[in-house]
Amino acid sequence: MLDFLSKMTAAEFLIAALFFFRFWNRTKDSLFTNFGIAFVLFAISQAISLALDMPHDDKTWVYLLRLTAVILLLVAIVRKNLRPQNL
Repeated sequence: MLDFLSKMTAAEFLIAALFFFRFWNRTKDSLFTNFGIAFVLFAISQAISLALDMPHDDKTWVYLLRLTAVILLLVAIVRKNLRPQNL
């Protein structure tokens, strides 16, 4: 059951990434690109931990992929909020 849920989580990360890339295609806003890339990294890390059967992700190098994705999300949000708004 845990394998099934892990596969579903990876698929949901990819679906979220596709939505963000579609939003980027409409708006050309880099925020959506960064979010899409971050969710692809989440999906890759989920798939790798599932494929290699790593029960404790916080003690492996897969954690670095997730950390990179979170940092990418934070940087994108901060950059978007610090950018001057054109009215």
